Amino acid sequence: MNVSAHPNPQTSSAKNSRALYRTIWRWHFYAGIFCIPFVIALSLTGAIYLFKPHYESWQQSQYHSLPISGERLAANQQIQAALAAIPNGKFLSYRLPQAADEAVLVNVQADSNWQVFVNPYTGEVLAKQDSSATLMNIVRTLHGELLLGNVGSVLVELAACWAIVLLLSGVYLWWPRTARGLAGVIYPRLREGSRTFWRDIHAVTGIWISSLALFLLVTGLPWALVWGAALKEVRALDFSAQQDWAQSRAQEHQHWRAQASDVFDLTPAILATAEKIQLAPPVELSISNAHHNSWKASSQAGNRPERVDAWISADGTIEKQLLFSDKKLLDRAIGIGVAAHEGYLFGWFNLVLGVLTCAGLILMSVSGFILWRKRKPDSVLGAPPAMPARVGFAVVAITLCLAIFLPLLAMSLISLVVIEFLVLRRLTGVSQWLGLSR
Repeated sequence: MNVSAHPNPQTSSAKNSRALYRTIWRWHFYAGIFCIPFVIALSLTGAIYLFKPHYESWQQSQYHSLPISGERLAANQQIQAALAAIPNGKFLSYRLPQAADEAVLVNVQADSNWQVFVNPYTGEVLAKQDSSATLMNIVRTLHGELLLGNVGSVLVELAACWAIVLLLSGVYLWWPRTARGLAGVIYPRLREGSRTFWRDIHAVTGIWISSLALFLLVTGLPWALVWGAALKEVRALDFSAQQDWAQSRAQEHQHWRAQASDVFDLTPAILATAEKIQLAPPVELSISNAHHNSWKASSQAGNRPERVDAWISADGTIEKQLLFSDKKLLDRAIGIGVAAHEGYLFGWFNLVLGVLTCAGLILMSVSGFILWRKRKPDSVLGAPPAMPARVGFAVVAITLCLAIFLPLLAMSLISLVVIEFLVLRRLTGVSQWLGLSR
């Protein structure tokens, strides 16, 4: 009997395993080519934005330690002084000072939203600034939409979807199938040549920060234009309260919870009650109904689980309060995720983790680019050659789950497959350059 005529099951399995590895490597490669510029941009802007409270505290320190001279002006007079500084301005909100010598911040709506700092003793306008032109707002807009409006928001969301694919495929490629020891697995080999060094820097950094990076990507989705809109529709089925996050930077102005008005009466009783209940700072007071006889005191603390809203009548009576624990489970989960994403949830350690994750993502992107340049032939893109592979149930299940969870990823996947088989594979030169030819 000629045994060589029958395929060896072990050899066949090994070949398919190598082919599957090569296929996942190809998707990892293409995802990386697309994602690297976005990952670097989002990591840089995200790391800067983590320091928002520290920057704003430093920036606004000049409006603290004001000389106290006589009695404070009535809150209505302070608001009038702010409105007088902004032509056609309407009152939005009044931020409670945290100390007697601190300036009052009044938010005013005109052609855009303005922040006006007022000396509460003299009524002097110390400064005014367009909210959209502040450094941290520009960084935030860059982070969310690359200053390109809805188009930029979709691009960022698409990059986030493919970055999730990049991380998951990277974990598969990292998995130590034949490694002996921990070198190159959890710590890099530093003396085995340039290519091994950069491979280990890329892989080891990735495995240390992959879970944190995946968390940042997932917790950023509620802000995304497509994913956030879908979440909003699902949430609307069972939620009457307004969500306290905007689904895109382009819609940030529509999300402002306060109603603009040129009629207001912020009474001493309302102020006294708002100060007495001691909400987590900063605390903003705004008109809460069309009759202008009820006000809302809203904590804007970065750590969202500390936020409380209180509705106060003109005589200082608390009409109702909304605690974080009163919200639906979905809103609480998203609030916790947003707080952790922005670096507020558990103090300085949250900030350190955020910075390290951003730095790790940049290092992975740079090392991945260097690896590509080291192995790339001159005449082609350098993608791993295509090999036919039988895809197992696990890979199919993960792909389907990702496609259901990330609609933008599903749409881009379908588009890529159609374009590849109907166009790219038919263009010989392009097919060879992309590595689609077997």
